[in-house]
Amino acid sequence: MSPAWPDARRILCVRLDSLGDVLMCTPAMRALRDAVPGRHLTLLGSPGGLAAAPYVPEVDDVIEYRAPWMKGNADTPRQADLALVELLAARAFDGAVIFTTYTQSALPAALLCHLAGIPLGLAHSRENPYGLLSDWVPEPEPATMVRHEVQRQLELVKRIGCRPHDLGLSFVLGQADLAAAEARLRETGVDPCRPWLLLHPGASAASRRYPARHWARAIALLAAALPIPLVLAGSANEVLLVEAIRAQCGVETHTLAGRLTLGELGAAMRLAALAVTNNSGPAHIAAAVGTPVVDLYALTNPQHTPWGVRSRVLFQDVPCRFCFKSVCPAGHHLCLDGVAPERVAEAVLDLLCALPGTPAAPRTAPAPDPAQAPASAPTPALAAMPAPSDAG
Repeated sequence: MSPAWPDARRILCVRLDSLGDVLMCTPAMRALRDAVPGRHLTLLGSPGGLAAAPYVPEVDDVIEYRAPWMKGNADTPRQADLALVELLAARAFDGAVIFTTYTQSALPAALLCHLAGIPLGLAHSRENPYGLLSDWVPEPEPATMVRHEVQRQLELVKRIGCRPHDLGLSFVLGQADLAAAEARLRETGVDPCRPWLLLHPGASAASRRYPARHWARAIALLAAALPIPLVLAGSANEVLLVEAIRAQCGVETHTLAGRLTLGELGAAMRLAALAVTNNSGPAHIAAAVGTPVVDLYALTNPQHTPWGVRSRVLFQDVPCRFCFKSVCPAGHHLCLDGVAPERVAEAVLDLLCALPGTPAAPRTAPAPDPAQAPASAPTPALAAMPAPSDAG
């Protein structure tokens, strides 16, 4: 560890991808902030990632940046890169901590921080960064291990003496968000004070979306088995998907799709007895607010299972697992398409029954499909990761 880190007060945290990735960095950012009294953290992130910042008390300030080496940002003009270097230099940061997945390189961000004159830099790197980083952690993944994303970032900041006192994800709700979510539920005919399920079928990447026809069938099975309301949620861009599922399922449902701010979605997650989601941002929001989750887990990445909450993780093992792709490169989507709706309903009922003060007794549990693998059967890579919670 460079000896100057304990004196570093103004820290730039770099996480350039999505909201869920930012949330999985929050335990490490908390450890970083708490290690030095008066330490100030600025988050450099994408527009989508920075949407989480108002709900993350560890972050004091933000800088938005569409990094051209990140997916979808190829049109970022060079002037934006030069302007960022000038801005970072003017802010006079003492150090930068660059958070990445093991498939990403920290070196482009490290170069920008170097050009801005930031004296301290910490990151994983597969290549020797020489003068670009004061503190280089050689990349161990995936050659020698695969860790949960939260553990990866905690181990990174541990290298400079930062150890966490709290391992939970951050997503702090305001009373206004809770009141608004309760009001939206009442408008749809749902009593927020009684048990209900939240189902979120959307995801930013097509490879991580459970098929709509399977959602519809799973919802029909849950409606037959549970005497509690089923509420679908999604962004404004996901309203058509939600309405198509509602039309196809043939049972009574309620919708909050397109009606919630991000904070209100977090509040709705907190109010729900249980959430069913794809492995996307909403799964991490559910984990952050402490709501049990059934995670329909596309095998695009082994590191992003729900952290710190009771959960069931469902997938179909495939030879092409851990492709890290936003669109299924094989075209069959089998890691999710192969998850029978009966498995989803069974996982929901199983998790509800495992919770203290289970909210509702099932009417009749759906019969499992004997042709399907058992729910939550782990692949070796997922099984090798230490479980931070009851992962079922």
